[in-house]
Amino acid sequence: MAESSAPQFRRAVIALAGGRTDRPIVSLAAEVAKGSHAELVGVHVVEIDWTKPLDADVAGRSEDAQRVLDIAEATAEAARYQLEPVLLQARDVGAAIVDEATEREADLIVVGLPFRRRFGGEFTIGSTIPYVLKNAPCAVWVIREAMPEEQA
Repeated sequence: MAESSAPQFRRAVIALAGGRTDRPIVSLAAEVAKGSHAELVGVHVVEIDWTKPLDADVAGRSEDAQRVLDIAEATAEAARYQLEPVLLQARDVGAAIVDEATEREADLIVVGLPFRRRFGGEFTIGSTIPYVLKNAPCAVWVIREAMPEEQA
């Protein structure tokens, strides 16, 4: 029996940021997951400011947060796959993603990286992805958005 060359995983946590990269990373994860019938968990984290108590229901009342999860679910359904939506609130997005992956015993975290430049023109990666890369208990796929044509 020939082995498939496609990557295999059984459970993936997909970090949803509500930006341009959400649809492509959900689509990619869904297509790859079909080969192994893996579970997909779409996680959107609402960051809670230190001035508010952590148990304040900020995420549950956010229409934007629910829209992020709805779009991710619809994207997975369009790829004929199912995604479990999870809405979290935390002080730090990276830590919440790693904690969720650890708790669910995920063997993959998928994160999207929009192509952005800081003032002055230097490419920036932010703080969430380095945290996830350093602390994830499993494989991490970072899917960077293509560079806009005017900058290529």
